[in-house]
This record gives sequence, C-alpha cells and structure tokens, in this order.
Amino acid sequence: MVQLSPGSLLRRGDGAYEQARLDAVWNERKPDRYPDVIVLARSERDVVAAVQLARSEGLSVGIRSGGHSWVGNGVRDGGMLLDLSRLQDIAVDPLAGTAAVQPAVTGPALLERLAPHGLFFPTGHAPTVGIGGFILGGGYGWDSRRLGPACLSIEAVDVVLADGTLVHATDATHPDLLWAARGSGPGFFGVVTRFHLALHDRPRRILRTAHTYPLDLRDEVLAWTYDTLELLAPAVEFSAKVGFSPWLDRQTVSVTATAFCATDENLLAPLEDAPFRDRAIRAVVAQETTMEELYDYADRMTPPGMRWALDGIWTDEPVDKVLAAAGPLFDSIPDTTSHVLWMLWGGHPERANACWSSQAKLYLSPNAGWSDPAEDLVHEDWAHGRLAALQHLSTGLQFSDNNLADRFDHGLSPANSARLEEIRAVYDPEGLFRTYMTPQESTTAYAAAGHARTH
Repeated sequence: MVQLSPGSLLRRGDGAYEQARLDAVWNERKPDRYPDVIVLARSERDVVAAVQLARSEGLSVGIRSGGHSWVGNGVRDGGMLLDLSRLQDIAVDPLAGTAAVQPAVTGPALLERLAPHGLFFPTGHAPTVGIGGFILGGGYGWDSRRLGPACLSIEAVDVVLADGTLVHATDATHPDLLWAARGSGPGFFGVVTRFHLALHDRPRRILRTAHTYPLDLRDEVLAWTYDTLELLAPAVEFSAKVGFSPWLDRQTVSVTATAFCATDENLLAPLEDAPFRDRAIRAVVAQETTMEELYDYADRMTPPGMRWALDGIWTDEPVDKVLAAAGPLFDSIPDTTSHVLWMLWGGHPERANACWSSQAKLYLSPNAGWSDPAEDLVHEDWAHGRLAALQHLSTGLQFSDNNLADRFDHGLSPANSARLEEIRAVYDPEGLFRTYMTPQESTTAYAAAGHARTH
C-alpha cells in the first residue's frame, strides 16, 4: 500500500485535528460534524494512499478542495475527510490553449498565469473559491453566460477511483466518468487530482455598469431586468440584487452588468434606457475595470468571518408570477449583510457528454449573512424556508449552493440523475465516496438541535 506523507494523517483526538476540521470550511458557521480521520494531502501520491487507507479501514470519504462549500459538504460524521487544499499546481500550454489545474487552485491564481498568454477561463466569482468543487458542480463563473458553465470546458480529469487506482479520463477512454465529472457536484464518485481545461481568449477589455435604486422600485427594476436580458449580448453578465449594499447604510435594489468585450463596442448601452434611470442613488456607467476589481466587488458581497446560509432556484416562469411568489422573501430580508441575488443567466445549451442539466433563465438566490451563533436558526429558516414557498416555480438548483439537505430540489434532470447512479454503481459499488447530503446532515437540522438544547 502507498504510504502517506509524514504528518498528513490526523485522527480524532490528535492535537492538530480540530484546527484542521475547522479550517476545512471557509464559512464561519462550521458544521457540527466530526470525521474519524483527516488526511491533509500534499501530493497526488497522498491522495492514492488516502483512498487505499480508507478502503483498508472501511472509512467512507468526504472531499474538500477549496473549502468554499457553504455547508461544508466534505466534512461529515465518521469516515475520512480528504483535504486537497494544498494541491495548487498550474501548468499552462499556451500553444494548445489548455491548462492542467489542481483542485485547490483559485480563480485569481489561474487567471494570473493565463494573462501573459492572452488566455482566460470562467472562474468562480469569489476570489477564494477553489476550482475543484466549483467546476464539478457546473461552475457558473465570470463570462459563463457566453462561455457556458466551466464544467463544459473540462477536456480530461486525472482521478483516483474507489479501488485506489489513478486514471486519466477522457471522452475516449472513460466517457461515463468524464460525463459525470461535468456537473455532478458533490455526488461525484472519485477524487479529481487534476483538471485538464480548454481555455478561451482573454477579453480585450472589461466594462462594468452598476445602478443602485431605492427599495420602493424593487419590482419595477427586477421586471425590467428580466425583459431586458434579450437585448444584451451573451458577453454581458447581468444580475440584480435586493438587500445589503456594501456602499450604503440601507437596503437597496441594484443592477450590475459586466461586459467581457472583444471589440470597442459598448455592450452596456441598453442599461441607460431604463425608464427609472433618473432615480438612481448611485451609478457607475460602462467603466473600464479589471478582474482584480471584479473579485474585490464579489468579496465585499460575502465578506469572510461571517456565518452564511445560501439557497436558490432556477426558474423560467413569467416574471410577474415570480415577483408575486417571491414577495415574502424580499420583504423579510434580514437587516444584516443578507441579500437576494437575481441572476439572469438566460440558459445555455446542454451537451450529451455532460451530466450538467439544471438551469433556466433566472437564478433566484437568498444569501443570509450574520455574526451571532444564537441567530443561526432564524437565518437558516429565512434562506431555506422562505424559498420553499417558491418550490412550485423551480426547475432545479445549483450545486454550488449545496442546499439539497435543507430543501429538496433537483440538481440534475431526472434522466441524468438516474444515469449518474447507474455509473456510480460501476465505479463505486461499495459507496466509498460520500454523495449528496441528507436532511439529517443539514445545517438547519443542527441549528434546530442546538436551539432545542438551549431552550
């Protein structure tokens, strides 16, 4: 059996165990779940050794890449937590237009390496997001409205399977395995140690428009954005937000559009035709920006050191129907850093070689942010409970929000979900790798249990 690197194995009770468990989750709200073993992998060889160890000791395996899962999906009770956060290698082949990237690589690190070659990749919006969980779950990143979810740019993966072998999976050698890697999220049944990615041309320039409006214009602004999406080029990323604003001392409704331009054309001009434009409290108009600034804007919306709960639905329903159903959600946004994202992705063609299959025109996502642990249940109930009232409008969810345990919904189409389980039975017949979380493991369940103990 392959041996682990010295110091990489921590068992529950070891001095460094608890800090490693806490460090495995970016969210300040750490899950009340305790693995028996934590492996801090320092190399691909360590990953192989960890899987072999798990097999020999009968341990199920949860996996952490960048640790940005809001619910700490890799941190489960019992079994092994396989922490990949030290795997951050990047190799770029500019002539082929490809990159080989390890799972803990962040967006800023990848784009910094690609920039001198005039190349680009649709990385996660927050600068601390690791590529692993982001891309396995679909990957709606910067410029994904034009380039598609990041998972569709996976050309191959190096993956350690449940039998402890390392394989290089392509559409030719392991088509079912690669199909599953393109979008199954936390349900993937292997440990990807390297993603081989097809890269894209770097935008010639990036323009950003942001309008902030009084809250009493909420429904008018949101309805206008829903109808305006069709007027915008695919190179324009378009969204609105209701609630917390990092620049003002009150809740607002804001509209943001980012254009990833190949020419000098101003793709953001339609935003200045909004019928309520003269009522903007604050406006940035077609301002040239950089990826560093975009990452900073995103980081301000979900600042570190806070407790977070997220949820979301995809929907194609008429906007008046969505607004009527979502009224109670909007009306009850907590007066903290909480907000609701209204993200107009517009849909992207599905592919037969990818299991990714949950999308619609609009992604509606409540984001609860708070500081006091005593308020966990209140904020969990807002993020998940209020959204449950919109379940009849949903066509599914994004795995990036990892909310299956708190509110039932589909992350894949029924047909693709069934096929995924058939393939899992071939590659992981004994269920070595953890899959989607259950309601018993949800952060809301733990918050409710804690509330009951103190009342």
